[in-house]
Amino acid sequence: MPQLTSRLDLSAAAHALRMSNDDNRAGGPSGPNTSVITKVKPKTKRPNLYRVLILNDDYTPMEFVVHVLEKFFNKDVEAATKIMLHVHHHGIGECGVFTYEIAETKVTQVMDFARKHQHPLQCVMEKK
Repeated sequence: MPQLTSRLDLSAAAHALRMSNDDNRAGGPSGPNTSVITKVKPKTKRPNLYRVLILNDDYTPMEFVVHVLEKFFNKDVEAATKIMLHVHHHGIGECGVFTYEIAETKVTQVMDFARKHQHPLQCVMEKK
């Protein structure tokens, strides 16, 4: 019993033959089943960084600011004192540079701690 071939099958076969001939003339792959697989490396972007800043006020004791810097920013006494004096003389001082989520958490922790101890200390973050 002869097998019947549809027009669609013939059209696809003719197209494949033309593609094969085009590839061979151009020095390309040797057949319609040849393909090239390439791995694409995903491009990763570095996260934005944010500076966490403490603002000066006339009421928060210097010792409390030093304690905050030690507790929330892992500064030693010398580094914390240096930052506190910078805040005292210049009105603002950088506590550290972090990704958005960490900076936001640090600001919230400092503000909550200051309120709990009834100090008006202000801590903010800004994009670096």
